[in-house]
Amino acid sequence: MEAIVSVIRDLGFVQWDPVPVVAPSHHLALWSRVGNFRTSDLDKLLWDEKKVFEHWSHAASIVLTEDYPLHLSLMRRYPGSLSKSWGGWRDRARKFLAQHSELRKKILRELKRGPLQLNEFRDYAGRKRSADGWGFGSDLSTMLFHLQMKGEVMIVGHDRNRNIWGLPEQFLPRWVERKALSEEEAEREGTERSIRALGVASPSNINRYFLRGRYLNLKRALDGLMEESRIHRVHVEEFGGRGDLYVHDRDLSLLESLESDGWDPRMSLIAPFDNLLAVQEWTRRLFDFHYVHEQFLPEAKRKFGSFVLPILWGERFIGRLDPQMDRKDDRLVINSVHAEPGAPRDKEVASKVAETIERLGDFLGAKEIVYSGRVPSAWKNSLR
Repeated sequence: MEAIVSVIRDLGFVQWDPVPVVAPSHHLALWSRVGNFRTSDLDKLLWDEKKVFEHWSHAASIVLTEDYPLHLSLMRRYPGSLSKSWGGWRDRARKFLAQHSELRKKILRELKRGPLQLNEFRDYAGRKRSADGWGFGSDLSTMLFHLQMKGEVMIVGHDRNRNIWGLPEQFLPRWVERKALSEEEAEREGTERSIRALGVASPSNINRYFLRGRYLNLKRALDGLMEESRIHRVHVEEFGGRGDLYVHDRDLSLLESLESDGWDPRMSLIAPFDNLLAVQEWTRRLFDFHYVHEQFLPEAKRKFGSFVLPILWGERFIGRLDPQMDRKDDRLVINSVHAEPGAPRDKEVASKVAETIERLGDFLGAKEIVYSGRVPSAWKNSLR
């Protein structure tokens, strides 16, 4: 459990996605860093110890409860805390909240009696979809989203994949710090956390990572952190010097160790909504790797599969895996494996790919791993 909290602290957030084609994406993101862990431990951290909670950070995410003052700063200023990168959402949110003030009061009044699922709110279940263009469905679900963003409600549990909504004052422990950071403090904290998580980052990368789209004056935050030498501007030769890039002062020593022989690369399978893929521009620029969420494409347009896990070997993406967990027969079915152009073809790497897939199967509780014939020819002897 300490390792789970440590990983989320380093990353800032882990995106929540419960679709169980293989396993929920947040489980896979933690597994690739922690190794095999009990998913019940994550549930304990969320619902019993409450050291983490669900909130909208990068997207629907798991974030640290110790960071509550940071998130509370954005909540109390919502929707004014949304930057221009949200387009017209800020004005639409203000309009919606103003037009549906009675609905807000009724939701909060009902939740005072105890947590509720969406369809348990009296008089509101089954209401027609919102006509305002929101993608959340009914006026009720749209209001719950806005109230979550404002910090007036929060997710306090799940019934399968359905959210259970409650009030923060009834759910959060007494030890949670409830003094919000100032706008300037929140932007500086978010900027530092993003740079540390990404390693090296441009202003655009920062804005799209932790606290996505909430930096109203990012330049001021960067200038202030530069002046205090908490961050440093760097030049990366392979990028041709295009644009400003920043590294955190605490990570300067890591730059000096890049050429050492002390680093031992390992192999990982990366979740579809992993933080390494959260900022596509950064992933393409740093790793020369382009990832598409093909699960959102028609089947005929999919190139690699429906739930694709990139294969990371050290600092290179060398392939992609399309797995599916057959829970009826406890089998991990590997629909296809694809090697990236220029991927290593030697037996050692092929064996490590197979071992990593076996570790995934062990984490999922699979009794058997079944391969199709769609595997790279150079890796075929190991992937069967």
